[in-house]
Amino acid sequence: KGYSRFLKLVSYSKVAIVVLAEEGNHDALGRIVNALEFAKELKEKDHEVGIIFAGAGTTFIPALENKDHKAHGIYKSVEDVIDGACEFCSNAFGVLDEVKKTNIELLSEFDNHPSLEKYIAQGYQGLPIKKNSLVL
Repeated sequence: KGYSRFLKLVSYSKVAIVVLAEEGNHDALGRIVNALEFAKELKEKDHEVGIIFAGAGTTFIPALENKDHKAHGIYKSVEDVIDGACEFCSNAFGVLDEVKKTNIELLSEFDNHPSLEKYIAQGYQGLPIKKNSLVL
């Protein structure tokens, strides 16, 4: 059921999901919901999972914080596995002040962007799941 077919392809124990889709259209809503559902399933099956919002994906944070947003519930269910948001991109996409009002950590370990190499160094594995999304 759900993303279980991905879990059968590769023996995962650690997965990082990088959200790059920009908030604002129906296609992007589908992408964020799928990313969050995948994270929820991994979390419930005791895999280590981390969500990173980068690029235009940072625009989803203020939207998802809104209790009236369609994906607010699933967002809250995986809030504890959100590793952070790119500080540079949050600023570049005009949501830095809004992201600062949340509990989400701003990441800037590598050239003011999140370090994705640190996930590889910690044993996270990769599988691309869709255009504008990346699983390391």
